[in-house]
Amino acid sequence: MAAKVKLDLKSLSEQDLKDRIAEEQLRLKKITFSHAITPIENPMGIRSLRREIARMKTELHKRELGF
Repeated sequence: MAAKVKLDLKSLSEQDLKDRIAEEQLRLKKITFSHAITPIENPMGIRSLRREIARMKTELHKRELGF
């Protein structure tokens, strides 16, 4: 699955990547808040979402450095 995400991120433009990061961070914030109130069914989803955001930020930073 990681290779699929990596290829998907490389095909996005820089602005699309920034928009997607913002959307996912908002989604993470909502999920984390709802998990604090009532436990969600799959708490491992929070970890995977955090890691997906980190992958997107890494790709964006790599582009800023010119790699």
